[in-house]
Amino acid sequence: MLASFGPQGWWPGKTRFEMMVGAVLTQNTAWTNVEKAIGALRKEKLLTPERMHAVEEGELASLIRSAGYFNIKARRLKNLTARLLENSGLDRFLRKDSSGLRGELLSINGIGPETADSIMLYAAGKSEFVVDAYTKRIFTRHGLIEENAGYEEVKALFMDNLAPDAAVFNEYHALIVRTGKDYCRTKTPLCGECPLKGFLPAGR
Repeated sequence: MLASFGPQGWWPGKTRFEMMVGAVLTQNTAWTNVEKAIGALRKEKLLTPERMHAVEEGELASLIRSAGYFNIKARRLKNLTARLLENSGLDRFLRKDSSGLRGELLSINGIGPETADSIMLYAAGKSEFVVDAYTKRIFTRHGLIEENAGYEEVKALFMDNLAPDAAVFNEYHALIVRTGKDYCRTKTPLCGECPLKGFLPAGR
């Protein structure tokens, strides 16, 4: 994948807080929609925990409308910023050890495993592999996981077989997303053109 696509330069974001916001906004939507929402937040100078927490929830929801489920996501962003401020700010929060940080993130209403691991990998630089729909689709089609495998089971495949390296995890996940978008599509996969075609099990 790296030979085919080159480095992906992930995660798109100018600051660690912007990366955290993006991880919440990208839930159940395309990144192009997230970019519009982040652009609106940047225009209003709300991309700090303090300013986002201070703004009215309705105004925040209106600004992130392009990301979909905007009322729900506004509440989730409020929950996240409240927790950051309770922990004396973003820097101190992200300095927690991996176990403590993941537990803290998962205890925030609206933050699930994928969002938590995205924040840990991209914003905090922790060696936590991110599993998404593209990961499950590609590795199921290649016979490496069962179709009904849960998040933690799929994540363990990577965590147990790769050396803990945030830079490698970052690039690997980004390349999986690129492969999923360009080739391993839900209904019309382009297996014959995919850079992973040589790894497909016989008969697939």
